[in-house]
Amino acid sequence: MLVYYSAFDRIEEAIAEEKRLKGCSRQYKESLINSMNQEWKDLWDSIGV
Repeated sequence: MLVYYSAFDRIEEAIAEEKRLKGCSRQYKESLINSMNQEWKDLWDSIGV
């Protein structure tokens, strides 16, 4: 289920952000998700891929 995403212009930026987030606490990640998607709905259909 996709509950959070962020768009980047360059793949290098996306990879750097992914590595940064992997080092963050679960609490931080949950607060990040809650700031964008409080109901934790599946966002897959909304990204338009």
